[in-house]
Amino acid sequence: MRVVIGEDEVLLRRGLMLVLEQGGFSVVEATADAATLEDAVHRHGPDLVVTDIRMPPTHTDEGLQAALRLRRSRPGLPIVVLSQHVQRRYAIDLLADHAGHLGYLLKQRIADIDAFCADLRHVVAGETVLDPEVVAVLMARAGLADRAVGELTPRQREVLAFMAQGRSNAWIAAHLRLSEKAVVKHTSNLYDALGLRVDADDHRRVLAVVRYLSR
Repeated sequence: MRVVIGEDEVLLRRGLMLVLEQGGFSVVEATADAATLEDAVHRHGPDLVVTDIRMPPTHTDEGLQAALRLRRSRPGLPIVVLSQHVQRRYAIDLLADHAGHLGYLLKQRIADIDAFCADLRHVVAGETVLDPEVVAVLMARAGLADRAVGELTPRQREVLAFMAQGRSNAWIAAHLRLSEKAVVKHTSNLYDALGLRVDADDHRRVLAVVRYLSR
């Protein structure tokens, strides 16, 4: 699986290259700014792009903007953006095209190599992966602003958070030590409580939940 990396800090860039290579990926180029990242993607046509959100020259959101431009020019290109801190707007902007093959993770997740590489493979497979802390921010704001979210039980909020992260019913059941039938019941109750359309497709389910939480 061929990967192009965008990361301006030398140590992080080299560390990310090492992590990916240990995880079975092939890093075809590692770039230090958004313009070079876009050029590398157009030249190599990789299977996956992993980029920092903050890139030179202003270190604001150049990496994110490069990712969005790449998605417009190459629809469906798998992209994972990395960030030091959670920004709700980044998640909303990234998921705006509703097309899957996207991830938004905090850099601290890289330390768990197996989990990080598994998330990358989920994105390449077409899924949407959101960092638990990103989801926690969305949930917290929605809980204050939306009565329906505020009235959910602790278990329902837990299941909703896992749904927003892109977890399947089987994964949620195993993690919470519940039967899959019980999880299906929880998700059904959540759809009713939030007025969401039932959808068995995991990616569309993530989008529906995140759109609701981002209102």
